[in-house]
Amino acid sequence: MLAGCLAPLLRSPLEPRILVVNSSSNDGTVETARRLGAETMVVSRAGFNHGATREAARRRLATDIVVMMTPDAHARDETFLERLVRPLVTGEAAVAYARQEAREGAGPLERFARAFNYPATSQLRGLADWPVYGSYTHFCSNSCAAWRTDALDRIGGFASTLVSEETIATARLLEIGERIAYVAEARVVHSHPTSLTGDFKRQYDIGYARAASRDLLLAREADERRGAAYLRGLIRTLAAEKPSLLPYALLHTGLRWIGYRMGMAGRRLPVAVNARLSSQDFFWRGDAMVRSGAARA
Repeated sequence: MLAGCLAPLLRSPLEPRILVVNSSSNDGTVETARRLGAETMVVSRAGFNHGATREAARRRLATDIVVMMTPDAHARDETFLERLVRPLVTGEAAVAYARQEAREGAGPLERFARAFNYPATSQLRGLADWPVYGSYTHFCSNSCAAWRTDALDRIGGFASTLVSEETIATARLLEIGERIAYVAEARVVHSHPTSLTGDFKRQYDIGYARAASRDLLLAREADERRGAAYLRGLIRTLAAEKPSLLPYALLHTGLRWIGYRMGMAGRRLPVAVNARLSSQDFFWRGDAMVRSGAARA
């Protein structure tokens, strides 16, 4: 997986510095990264945090532009990096994210989710575009996104958070007048099979993070309008392509919505319950939670 992610970066004409961050796994990731020519940064499992760890990596690199990627995001070709960072180089945007496409053999739900969130046409969005895009205005994914370091510095970098550090950062950048670019021409393969339990937990985490930053992320509009559009589009697509999947799709979407709504109320629940419902169980016993006195057996 890691080799597939790094190969297009290593062939890029931009010759980027590559830093692989590892949360103390023993699967050979660090050794593979070093063999391929990447720098490495190891953090403890308890010390890993979606926002704080990326912020530490960003500060260690100290480059004008930093690109965040997950190892399961594989670029279509070696030119994607140039395409991705172009809106930052030209000054059009402070952050740009790539088009994520479904993996080979992906099912209809997986393919629809990617097509819905990552359309074929590029976009440049600012707060003035909120009437058009709604809560999607600050949508971003650090599975493959480029950031201007000076802009991140102005908002204090990536926040320590359960998930959604990129959405929080994007929303803060928009608030200070910056814009976000969606670069459809920068394409990566990145998708996951649907899972009732796994997707419930992922949506729980998103709901929790949204509620924790309610004043920033939900002040103008909640996510329900976007969710309703997703459901309508999914029903239309499956009705035309594979009607037999509609019952599962409705169950799957319903569980995701329940997970999201429960996550919104998660701060009123005991830490042990949050840990069971979250996909990031390590977060609830991590260093940040221990320092705050919130983690308990």
